[in-house]
Amino acid sequence: MGGIREELLRVENPNKSTFETVCVVGLGYIGLPTAAFIASKGVKVTGVDVNPDFVERINRGEVPFVELGLDNLVRSVVERGLLTARSTQVPADAYIVCVPTPVRGENHEVDTKFINAAVEAMAPHLSPGALVVLESTSPPGTTREMAQLIIERRPDLSLNDGDENAISVAHCPERVLPGRIMEEMESNDRVIGGLTPRGTQMAVDLYSTFCTAELLTTDATTAEMAKLTENSFRDVNIAFANELSLICDRLGIDVWELIELANHHPRVNILQPGPGVGGHCIAVDPWFIVSSAPEESKLIRMARNVNNDKPQWVVDKVTEAIESLEKPVVSALGIAFKNDIADLRESPSRHIVRQLAEENPRAEIRVVEPNVGELPNDLKVLKNVRKQDLDEAVADSDIVLLLVNHREFLALDPSMIGAKTVIDTKGVWNFG
Repeated sequence: MGGIREELLRVENPNKSTFETVCVVGLGYIGLPTAAFIASKGVKVTGVDVNPDFVERINRGEVPFVELGLDNLVRSVVERGLLTARSTQVPADAYIVCVPTPVRGENHEVDTKFINAAVEAMAPHLSPGALVVLESTSPPGTTREMAQLIIERRPDLSLNDGDENAISVAHCPERVLPGRIMEEMESNDRVIGGLTPRGTQMAVDLYSTFCTAELLTTDATTAEMAKLTENSFRDVNIAFANELSLICDRLGIDVWELIELANHHPRVNILQPGPGVGGHCIAVDPWFIVSSAPEESKLIRMARNVNNDKPQWVVDKVTEAIESLEKPVVSALGIAFKNDIADLRESPSRHIVRQLAEENPRAEIRVVEPNVGELPNDLKVLKNVRKQDLDEAVADSDIVLLLVNHREFLALDPSMIGAKTVIDTKGVWNFG
């Protein structure tokens, strides 16, 4: 393959691998949907997670987080006996590792402790002919390092195609958007890269059981870099929009109008600025490129810093607005990382609310987040922060801070705002 992408034609392969049992390690936003989709095709799937609450709820046919439509699929495959959750790993024909890969330290390097823990638990159960796929977003080279760790734990196995004791290892990064997983899990193209040609082909055979889109093959390192590139592209373009918003604020220009005008050019498509960048991908993945090639990734690093600094700019704007108020009340609308979902991971809005409350103890912060039942612990422990319904929060507040463009906020009656100070970080209101 030599790192060159090949488009796999969907032809009948007499040597196609079949998988009677699959073990999915990590049952979060990616692992559980992956396990459920594979199980829905009649494959016996065991899902493994260290969170006992997740295991118990999944075995009752429940989804331990919010993802539209996933609950029906999980309930169906659990009731049919095709998906079982447990806390320990089992022997299987194929393993898919979907564990977190957080960043650590000032250099934002990947922390592979969850991958390593998965390997430690998996290694005793591996048999020759097994396939191990890493889906977790990772810096280039992580899949190979995972494979070497497997061999260290199981020196009786081999990574060489053709050996009788060989296992196969591949990387297939997830590509779905929270809130649209039920649509995109099957229909999004997938990039698949094995450490060997056999690993690539086995992974293609596995994902073709449920994926109807194109399966694009390459080597493992390029597959890892492809996912990082996709999200870094988005991050850089968002940073341009966020930097424009800072410039326009300094110059007294409406950035939303400016972008709308500029986007009338046939070859210009500027994204929308916001309070920052969040989520488990775009806010994290660029750092994996930076840590892998720090001298060469100057633009990617700068974009990440621009987006990381935007929440502070929002905090400063609100702090300035409350300085003249004796007992300021701020309604903070939204703490999810994007609109119309319950995912709070790496959310800049959540960070903004926490920082506002900590730096302004005399201000009351009324958080409106219609997609979660209660505040996360880091906000719940703050005495001047509480969750409130939209109408009450806006009515009680001096300052309305729009952080996420949830559908409920877009439908807000302008008459409720009145003379209140509005700080709209998404540019979706026109209450003038």
